[in-house]
Amino acid sequence: QVQLVESGGGLVQAGGSLRLSCVASRRAFSINDMAWFRQAPGKKRDFVAFISWSAGSTSYADSVKGRFTISRDNAASTVYLQMNSLKPEDTAVYYCAGGRFHGSSSDPTGYAYWGQGTQVTVSS
Repeated sequence: QVQLVESGGGLVQAGGSLRLSCVASRRAFSINDMAWFRQAPGKKRDFVAFISWSAGSTSYADSVKGRFTISRDNAASTVYLQMNSLKPEDTAVYYCAGGRFHGSSSDPTGYAYWGQGTQVTVSS
């Protein structure tokens, strides 16, 4: 079993930046594809960004492309999400996901492990 723990969320003004972190409990983290999703109140969980286990492949939702950057440090069992130029519509609970076992990298049903989420609130 792998535990994922997110941190770094908070309240920020529009145009500001935040950096989310997700630490995995198991050393096998390095062989896991990882991703970030987000869920706003009353809405479904949406894909934000993906990074392959080697960091050789990344992908982003169109809504965050050019503003968000996903990265990872396998030695530290950590994946990051740098969020710049934040907008009020980025407000959501952000979840780290790992252990992709099937489907598209943007499909939340294909991930085995999830963190508890961290709240990001962007004020206008």
